[in-house]
Amino acid sequence: MSLYIGVMSGTSLDGLDIALIEQGQPLELLATLYIPMPDDLRNELLGLCASGPDEIARAALAEQRWARLAAHGINQLLEQEQISSSAIRAIGSHGQTIRHEPARGFTVQIGNPALLAELTGITVVSDFRRRDVAAGGQGAPLVPAFHEALFETQGERLAVLNVGGFSNLSLIETGKPVSGFDCGPGNVLLDAWINANQGQSFDRDGAWAASGTIVPALLQDLLSDPFFAGTGPKSTGREVFNLPWLQQHLARLPACAAQDVQATLLELTALTIVDSLRAAQHETQALLVCGGGAHNSALMQRLAGLLPNTRVSSTAACGIDPDWVEAMAFAWLAHCCLEGIAANRPSVTGARGLRVLGAIYPA
Repeated sequence: MSLYIGVMSGTSLDGLDIALIEQGQPLELLATLYIPMPDDLRNELLGLCASGPDEIARAALAEQRWARLAAHGINQLLEQEQISSSAIRAIGSHGQTIRHEPARGFTVQIGNPALLAELTGITVVSDFRRRDVAAGGQGAPLVPAFHEALFETQGERLAVLNVGGFSNLSLIETGKPVSGFDCGPGNVLLDAWINANQGQSFDRDGAWAASGTIVPALLQDLLSDPFFAGTGPKSTGREVFNLPWLQQHLARLPACAAQDVQATLLELTALTIVDSLRAAQHETQALLVCGGGAHNSALMQRLAGLLPNTRVSSTAACGIDPDWVEAMAFAWLAHCCLEGIAANRPSVTGARGLRVLGAIYPA
């Protein structure tokens, strides 16, 4: 069987992306479904990203709800496509990251894969990150190997940029091992700031950021965070970049207009991506962007302006919808696990070697 389903729930916590792929040459995206995250579940998952009372029971209950939501979406997708669950070889379920601290030797994704297998009748592969961390790696990003398999370089120096809650780069060049790392905040601060000030979940097209003016003193203060000075392998998460982190920086400076803070945060996202790219891959010829950030026209324009000698485009230019690349990646990772194919890249995560990733929950 060559049909796999990937389920991705990212750091933005807006919902679940579900993708049905056919594993082959080339890999083909057959169908998709998006399930919005209920507000109360989103708030609970956000709360679990920091220490709090009764964490173990809260996490167990939250992952039950997450698994039921994922199962509902998967069953809906199969019904929509008139495909039997028995035709699907496996579900690759990323789960929801609630803690990511590789420097302390752990990363935690919850999603109750046993319950998901029970509710769908399909084998589930999950827990992709911990084996890499056990081997001394960052456990993230895991998508560069998939990007390498998906996108033809055609002899070019290619970079694939995913902008979700956080931004990460995959650097692909013929004759060299793929490399990659997290650059820093993608949408996480932009979303948090507009939500706190406008009550909106995200800044559509970057319009609010575009209405403001960059505050140089704030930008330089934000850029002083030690994470930006480090070179890969490196990864990050809400443990480092969050609304309290931003508010600490704001408290050190004169008051700024809210839209100017948003403009500065967009510049922070763009600059940290471009600085990382320039440092890691000289004269990149093409930058393909996926994730929610691909729809932020203000961010895309700024990236193009900062990289005048690089073709900047959405992955749609290569026929791959930017909204579904990560869900496709976890379907592919499930295939790799079942086939015994190593799917981490030590050049990306810093692990001691290649490892087969994932834990298998049979149907």
